[in-house]
Amino acid sequence: MSRIAQMIEGAMGEAHRPLLDALRADGPVGLSILLADVRELLVECATDPAGMLDAAQRDRGDFSALLGVIHESLSALEALEARAVVGLGDAISRDRRAEARAKAAQEAAEVPPEQEIEARADRLTARELSMITRRSPAAARGSLATCRRLVRDMPHLLRALATGHAAPSVVHGAARSTAPLTSAQRREVDEQLGIRIVELDGAGCTRWGRAVDEAVQLADPGGEARRHQHARTRRHVTVRPGDHGMATVSAHLPAVDAALIGKRLSLEAERLRAHGDRRGHQQIQADVFADTLLGRSEEMDPTVLDLGVIITDRTLFSPRGGDAAHLEGFGVVPPEAIREAMVGPLSDLARGLDRSLGDDAAEARLQLRRLYTHPTSGELVGVESRARAFPRGLARFIRWRDLTCRGPFCDAPIRQIDHIDPASAGGPTTLENGQGLCAWCNDKEGQTLAVEQVAGLDGHRIRWTSLGGTTRVTAAERLTRSAGPRPRRPQRARRPRRVSRRAGDQGRSKVRQSVPSKARTPSETVRQ
Repeated sequence: MSRIAQMIEGAMGEAHRPLLDALRADGPVGLSILLADVRELLVECATDPAGMLDAAQRDRGDFSALLGVIHESLSALEALEARAVVGLGDAISRDRRAEARAKAAQEAAEVPPEQEIEARADRLTARELSMITRRSPAAARGSLATCRRLVRDMPHLLRALATGHAAPSVVHGAARSTAPLTSAQRREVDEQLGIRIVELDGAGCTRWGRAVDEAVQLADPGGEARRHQHARTRRHVTVRPGDHGMATVSAHLPAVDAALIGKRLSLEAERLRAHGDRRGHQQIQADVFADTLLGRSEEMDPTVLDLGVIITDRTLFSPRGGDAAHLEGFGVVPPEAIREAMVGPLSDLARGLDRSLGDDAAEARLQLRRLYTHPTSGELVGVESRARAFPRGLARFIRWRDLTCRGPFCDAPIRQIDHIDPASAGGPTTLENGQGLCAWCNDKEGQTLAVEQVAGLDGHRIRWTSLGGTTRVTAAERLTRSAGPRPRRPQRARRPRRVSRRAGDQGRSKVRQSVPSKARTPSETVRQ
């Protein structure tokens, strides 16, 4: 053990509690002095490492351990910053109220309204925060609002941030999404997300966003339609300048329309590449998008778009009391948005207007499929195949189950269906042994130490182990509310007294879980 580690060992041993008590007693001043001392050391190490970070002299495990501690420290500082921001805002509000009472000479009638005092205090806080952190005033205002929600109403997410179980972007994004909710509803969302921390360990920002949307809908099912209709009024197109003569065009659209546009461009890119076009997939999509809108070339060939919509029957008929709806390759959307998109086809079917399409009416307009979800995990479960390549139906079922790439923290669209246990090693072509991946993550054998299924009753879970021994578990998308036991929250992390390297899990396991059909719960899948 190094001398520094020995010093930390001594400081965090018997003296740990008195040091913590002294910091709490000194308040912001004492904590600032401690962090300032640590900062000076870190600046020196970063600007003049003097060989301490020389790869020729250090094992790669040392760097992995260092990055892990840095990540956890940054997460703890993010949570600490949230509390400091709220403390700054509360202190400014207190001072503004005192000043208002002093100016009014203790005359209650002359004191400005509380709302006006708070609004002025928030502007002062945002300006102070902007000047300290070098953020824009708009970003500072947004940060103040999200920090208040986290500190006052979302203790589980704040702890997940402090302990490194959730990324700062994820936690602050969740706080932003709960802005329309009441304080009680926000606490309910926090409770639901706190229960799912372990399940979302390897989830990226998009998957986390879907979990937040689902929790918001469950906390305020009656307000989902209202929020969706209000959001529709904010649809827009923006053009933002980029680097090196480029720009970004974005359209804020209803989710169904956006998903259809994305799938249409992707299909066109795949068609052109199949005919020999050597441009990249994303490059073709961008070129087709511009050429079609500007009329510089022939329009895309017309085709029938096939978009998977996963929605339970109870939600279809009663959106206020059901589960979230999901779009294939997109994620959670308000049930009201799905109902709107289905009104036309369902009405035509009911009135018999599709008879003019002949035998192809159902295929061309609307097709209903019955799927089944696991009674506790809420994920899709289904059939298996003996073929080496995943059959089209099974591959599509896996896309419906996973929605986006199953690689840890990857939010890319699914491009390939992968055998978790490689087919070359005898891995079966089954639903349990399949996962949807992007092209980059499908090179998992060359990027990781092991990728394997996790035994248990928590649904389809996959453990990814990096070459440095870091493990992350990704879970299948939960499409309905779970009726089974709730998963445990992660234990509160203790600060390690020493840094040591531990070998990662080198073994592979083959786990196959079957679910009796009588235990399955039906849900309806709509393909439009």
